[in-house]
Amino acid sequence: MNFNQKVLGLVKKIPKGKVTTYKIIAKKLNTKAYRAVGNALHNNKKPVVIPCHRVVNSDGNIGAYSRGIKQKIILLKKEGIEINNNKIVDFKENLFKLK
Repeated sequence: MNFNQKVLGLVKKIPKGKVTTYKIIAKKLNTKAYRAVGNALHNNKKPVVIPCHRVVNSDGNIGAYSRGIKQKIILLKKEGIEINNNKIVDFKENLFKLK
């Protein structure tokens, strides 16, 4: 399994109504390649089936999305995530740590 496949496999584990970070995914893969995680998500061929919209920056900022930030916000709000000024409200309570 290559790096991108491992990233997408982890992203599949993030439940609805939760988010995780690029950093948490990278650490789970024993790397500091946070941007490589972002690139793997950008190349996701099934962006709703494999919920890369649930991956955000470590500071709670929603970050980027291959289908645009507005679409990412729409998807997160549909899952019950509150967003204010492009940041996750109650970020720590909504954070999924991929144990």
